[in-house]
Amino acid sequence: MKKSFVLDTNVILFDPQAIHKFGSNEIVIPMVVIEEVDRFKRDMSENGRHARQFSRAMDGLRASGDLAKGVQLPNGGSLVVELGTSESILPSELDMHKADNRILAVILTLKKENPRRPVVFVTKDINLRIKADALGMQAQDYEPEDREPDELYAGHRTLQVDGALVDEFYSNKRLSLSEEICEQNSVKMAHILPNEYMIIKDSANPTHTALARYSKELESMVPIYKPAEGLWGIFPKNVEQSFAVDALMNDDIKLVSLLGMAGTGKTLLAIAAGLVKTVDEGFYHRLLVSRPVFPLGKDIGFLPGDIEEKLNPWMQPIYDNIDFLFGATGSKGRRGAGKGGQELMNQGLLQIEPLTYIRGRSIPQQYLIVDESQNLTPHEIKTIVTRAGDDTKIVLTGDSYQIDNPYVDSNNNGLVYLVERFKAESISAHISLKKGERSKLSELASQLL
Repeated sequence: MKKSFVLDTNVILFDPQAIHKFGSNEIVIPMVVIEEVDRFKRDMSENGRHARQFSRAMDGLRASGDLAKGVQLPNGGSLVVELGTSESILPSELDMHKADNRILAVILTLKKENPRRPVVFVTKDINLRIKADALGMQAQDYEPEDREPDELYAGHRTLQVDGALVDEFYSNKRLSLSEEICEQNSVKMAHILPNEYMIIKDSANPTHTALARYSKELESMVPIYKPAEGLWGIFPKNVEQSFAVDALMNDDIKLVSLLGMAGTGKTLLAIAAGLVKTVDEGFYHRLLVSRPVFPLGKDIGFLPGDIEEKLNPWMQPIYDNIDFLFGATGSKGRRGAGKGGQELMNQGLLQIEPLTYIRGRSIPQQYLIVDESQNLTPHEIKTIVTRAGDDTKIVLTGDSYQIDNPYVDSNNNGLVYLVERFKAESISAHISLKKGERSKLSELASQLL
């Protein structure tokens, strides 16, 4: 049976293509939603762009018929703009002058006019879903495929094998992933993804282990990259960081996502690998490090100075990592050694900038690191990744539990969106880092607070 999906304004502003995401069912847009979207169309923000995109799509649908009576959508569904009701069918406690309550009135009217057709209210407003449920309505979030961060693809797994196979791996630098190994670990071959990392463990001797990456082309597990001299003095401190280093240094992997709590080494490892690939090896022309501009809590108003001076406070976490790698704060007795970072910027090998101006750019032969990418929407993530030119590598880092953007949350932000959609691609790799290495205090704070 077909359903009627009533979309809230926040759904349209989150995804202007939402009207095409419900199959052959009926999409209902209350007139009050059109009015609310209209108020955003002049904004220069992401909401403004989405409002304008939605308005253009609705204007195009007018050619197909009368929106008030319903028009056909390309996917087989239909769309109708509901004018609402003149009589209040809501409880007296709900003010009909409020837009949210007028949307609820539209839903109750639809249920009254056609009791046999299921009506589903789709909104990202938690309180509005509660109100809808109290009125006997079926309400849901827009993201039906949301995953909690703990349920997200981790990028690595442990395989128990016979000790002889571990020795074979060390001897041949390769180990075929057989059906026998998969059956022994209760996993299907089809569920092993490209560039998934493995801890190969001797089932009889837990200390007899090897670290590997699954190569889809070879259908085998291959050894990971282990830097003999570290990455600018940085050595991986745990298994997950070892996996991350391999992904960051592998030129065949063009997209790397690192997800982990504060202090797991995401940004430091990414910048260190980028410096090796750019400055030492010259494989990329430039290391470009960027991050979205979102304050933690209330900001301090307008900042004085030119654009570089205004951006310094936002980019300071990146500068801190650069200084650490150059030894300004990384080791005792080396104060002032961090001047090399400015020299690299002057030579054009290193560039640090906000994401504000990335739209419309083409970025070829660069090592692009996007820090704090959990604050980005799926659309913004798409905008960034589509900037990649020839021979460009993109590294996205973030922590889904530290989000400052009010329009996304831990399970629908752009970083989580990208991980789920790229996990089966052979040019991408993902690692979830769990163990904090910044300090004992930092790790305890991440776990307890």
